[in-house]
Amino acid sequence: MDFSKTWSTAYFHRRTLRRAGGMSDANFYDVQTDEDFWVSGPKRDRTDTRYGPANPEIEPEAVEAYNAFLKGAPLPGRENG
Repeated sequence: MDFSKTWSTAYFHRRTLRRAGGMSDANFYDVQTDEDFWVSGPKRDRTDTRYGPANPEIEPEAVEAYNAFLKGAPLPGRENG
């Protein structure tokens, strides 16, 4: 997933997601389909899902970075904060 410089737009699997305010079950929406999404970063305690304990689905290209993050490395693109 990539974000715009202002973090108001996310790009994921050829979708453009815009940050949405005032939505109770989503914080982004697809600009083409109006489908709602909840976008959140990983957590080192592995409570990555929004509702209850569950194992998150990790995109294959993100597995290495996710495992490094769990061991203490910063997230790619967030090395300085």
